[in-house]
Amino acid sequence: MKIADYRREYTQSGLYRADLDTNPFQQFDRWFTQAIKSDYPDANAMTLATVSATGKPTQRTVLLKGYDSKGFVFFTNYDSGKGHDIAENDQVSLLFSWLQVERQIEISGTAVKLSSADSAEYFHSRPESSQLGAWASHQSQSIESREDLLKQLNEVTERFSGDTIPLPEHWGGYLVVPNTVEFWQGREGRLHDRFEYTLSDKEWHMKRLQP
Repeated sequence: MKIADYRREYTQSGLYRADLDTNPFQQFDRWFTQAIKSDYPDANAMTLATVSATGKPTQRTVLLKGYDSKGFVFFTNYDSGKGHDIAENDQVSLLFSWLQVERQIEISGTAVKLSSADSAEYFHSRPESSQLGAWASHQSQSIESREDLLKQLNEVTERFSGDTIPLPEHWGGYLVVPNTVEFWQGREGRLHDRFEYTLSDKEWHMKRLQP
């Protein structure tokens, strides 16, 4: 089968203005809650797109760890590739791609560092192995072998043995404060439903987009 011939129709549902909340955060909560209740695998996984100061775009998958009327939260190593990109250009995009239910949500906005206190609160809620991993891995840096990585892990495990593992200075959270949010629902014949919320003068305005 040719890849160009690989396709399927999206026929599960439709999306109308009357279906949508006037507030994009409330609408996100509605869809996200439905995804969680339907046992959608990794419903909180989202693609994070960043652009460096030189204009190089990069994407990777991160996990949503919180959201409210201020924005959407994820955690990472500030010395990673994404951390360097955000330090140079704080404009980012998030994409939730729930194709099993024929839905996508795209969020664009500004990434702002969380406070050390907020980052520490989440850090200490993680499993100890994840806390140690944040210390052991110099994220995005090259390494000769997995054995060397495990050696680094053993070193920090011994270092913090019996003690509370502190929050690394290079690790923490970001809040993505959105200025646009788009909800996409697949439809038959590729005539998909798309609604975009745009923030203007502190108010959200919604419009239907052509597919």
